[in-house]
Amino acid sequence: MRLLTAIAFLAAALAAAFAQSGTVTLQVIPPPPDVASPPDDAVKASSGLASKVLTPGTGAQHPAADDMVTVHYTGWTTDGKMFDSSVSRGRPSSFPLNRVITGWGETVQLMVVGEKRRAWIPEALAYKGQAGRPKGMLVFDIELLAIQPSPTKAPEDVKAPPKDAKLTISGLAYRSLQEGTGTKHPSRASTVTVHYSGWTTNGKLFDSSVTRGQPSTFSLDKVIAGWTEGVQLMVEGQKMRFWIPENLAYKGQQPPYGMLVFDIELIKIQ
Repeated sequence: MRLLTAIAFLAAALAAAFAQSGTVTLQVIPPPPDVASPPDDAVKASSGLASKVLTPGTGAQHPAADDMVTVHYTGWTTDGKMFDSSVSRGRPSSFPLNRVITGWGETVQLMVVGEKRRAWIPEALAYKGQAGRPKGMLVFDIELLAIQPSPTKAPEDVKAPPKDAKLTISGLAYRSLQEGTGTKHPSRASTVTVHYSGWTTNGKLFDSSVTRGQPSTFSLDKVIAGWTEGVQLMVEGQKMRFWIPENLAYKGQQPPYGMLVFDIELIKIQ
């Protein structure tokens, strides 16, 4: 499959995690004593959602409806049966809040980083009786680990490289957003694993591994020239923004046209 050639907005959030959990054996986490119904001290919203704070957070910012979040969670039906748990899998989950069930999005927007909260999500805010999904009211314990701005929001300098951007002889402009932890740079023939989001200069997002919730791995000699050149400037752990002129992108032969802007995080060099 060719990389970076099409719009690819996939909902790789809770639904995917739930489907995956059916293929592995999870350590069962006992349900809380109030799993059957919200207790009197739970805060009830007009939507029907009920929740209460288990551990106060250390952050001050609440995520927006389209932000990316990283969480640990466990979910039960009201009869105490656990149906999914990132805690049992031993790894947190990351996803955009606008790609999960309504009750999840509403709950996590109430939280700050470091907070643990229990939510009682009525079926109307959950899976609405869909086949193959947990039915009825669902109960979740959620810990908010991190918030990332939505990758669908274009950066403020998307229209043109800012004055502090560096420029290569080829015309590629770039600036570092986060310093890396590695020391080695990939070569043109290297295979790399990255997270990325790409916009046209009018601010339209056309592709993002971040929204898919899955990093991409590819050989640097198999992508557009601006990517091949740019990623070789990076080290593992580094995030950079690139302004790639059309002659280093798709050369007007196919969309997206014109200069393209990418935020790239180099996760691993193979």
